[in-house]
Amino acid sequence: MADVASRAGDRYATPQILDWVARTHHPADSGLNRAFMAPAAHDMPEIQVGPAEGRLLEVLLRLAGARKVVEIGTLAGYSALWIARALPEDGHLWTIEADSAHAAVAREVIADAGCSQRVTVVEGDALETLPKLSDFGPFCAVFIDADKARYDRYGRWATENLRDGGLLIGDNAYLFGHLLEDREDAKAMRNFHEEMAARYLSLCVPTPDGLAVGVKLGSDT
Repeated sequence: MADVASRAGDRYATPQILDWVARTHHPADSGLNRAFMAPAAHDMPEIQVGPAEGRLLEVLLRLAGARKVVEIGTLAGYSALWIARALPEDGHLWTIEADSAHAAVAREVIADAGCSQRVTVVEGDALETLPKLSDFGPFCAVFIDADKARYDRYGRWATENLRDGGLLIGDNAYLFGHLLEDREDAKAMRNFHEEMAARYLSLCVPTPDGLAVGVKLGSDT
């Protein structure tokens, strides 16, 4: 049945349909356009989420009533803008970026979009930085889009610091087609999936490279 559904989705989702749906449901604006184009303009890897995934992040966070969010992997701030737009006026996003040049671009992009008051760009290695953020928790959501070989470790921090009912979201959950291979990053990603499935109400949304989404269950659930 899954194979049939996948083939049907490929057949029905023509480029014309996808373009019309995108223009209808999540039209871009100047702030988002600048953020999306920033990696190419600054010689950065063009590995940001797509517009549909960005809107999905916003929808999920609004549904969860998210106020405090952590993002691991800022790049140029495109996904951070989608997240910030989902938050109420008193909400806040802490987004972590290891590369100082990327972090500087993200700060400019976020300021240009008028979201600086709701976003803190935190520079540094995520495993060193995350413990320093724990005092701001518990968090309503954690979004992971960083180095794939440490997804399982990021997921464990999230589980310790999310509120019950909070969201754990991981991009590139198919690991670019390598998820089931015998390699270290694939093992870490499979751990991430399995540990999410054990503690969360979860699924993997079939975006181009998979978006794992879980709702943290309470200890008595």
